[in-house]
Amino acid sequence: QVQLVESGGGLVQAGGSLRLSCAASIRAYSTEAMGWFRQAPGKEREFVAGLLWKGGSPYYGDSVKGRFTISGDNAKNTVYLQMNSLKLEDTAVYYCAAAISLNHLVAGQITNSWGQGTQVTVSS
Repeated sequence: QVQLVESGGGLVQAGGSLRLSCAASIRAYSTEAMGWFRQAPGKEREFVAGLLWKGGSPYYGDSVKGRFTISGDNAKNTVYLQMNSLKLEDTAVYYCAAAISLNHLVAGQITNSWGQGTQVTVSS
């Protein structure tokens, strides 16, 4: 029912920046929390960042705190992930996700199906 479309990935040198976007087709109870996961080759999917549309402090995974910033645009039903000071280990496919709460989101209990994501490749 809820379609999420990720965009903004690409190739960037270490220390550079990228901004990812996730556009939601509709607002619903199932999208009260939205955020980002990532999965690098050979590794498990990892929570990156999440927010609540109703407000409050966003939540970040330890590996990206201080470098990544999540934000949302209510008018556009779009969430963003500003990624600064990118490191080689940030290379991964980044996936957008929605959930009924931030706790559910962090735990991977999402209400959308995993899409194709957007590839972020950090080079040296």
